Amino acid sequence: MTIFQAFDPREILSVTLILFAIIDVVGTIPVIIEMQRKAGSIEAEKASIAVLILMIVFLFVGKELLAIIGLDIPSFAIAGSLVIFFIALEMILGHKFFKEELTAETSSLSIVPLAFPLIAGAGTMTTLLSLKSQYQTENIMVGIVLNTLFVYMVLKNTYRVEKILGKNGLDVLRKAFGVILLAIAIKLFRSNTGL
Repeated sequence: MTIFQAFDPREILSVTLILFAIIDVVGTIPVIIEMQRKAGSIEAEKASIAVLILMIVFLFVGKELLAIIGLDIPSFAIAGSLVIFFIALEMILGHKFFKEELTAETSSLSIVPLAFPLIAGAGTMTTLLSLKSQYQTENIMVGIVLNTLFVYMVLKNTYRVEKILGKNGLDVLRKAFGVILLAIAIKLFRSNTGL
């Protein structure tokens, strides 16, 4: 099998959409705008590179980290499906289950809390390991890169995106991806429990 045969457009599309829904950079635009107002500016390049590195590192060493604490991928995938399930409920119902403090020094704002945990947070990391049990690593890598590029474009054009979509548009997009995530969570749970 050549390197190009490992790439599957359907898998890439599926992974890209799953990560897009989990990262939810469009849904976090109001938070990003508030952070920009407080800090003066956000370094889109710095934040995007941090997101890319965090996701790739976790994709490759996440399994080993789990092995150290005695967990296997299916167990983590089931736990991940539950996290995704609650994130989806947050998106659909508008009720916050996970509360994160968004305080940091201005100089490091692009890394913490923007890159981690706001963009590449626990849900994203859990999803990456869950995806690894279902998809080829090469296809996940392409999905990560595509999502990082999208994150960069949104961070560079936050005010413009908010103006184009409007508050109602952002809400509709968030709820639509919430429903998709809910279905993904159920699929991950079923495939790793054999139900």
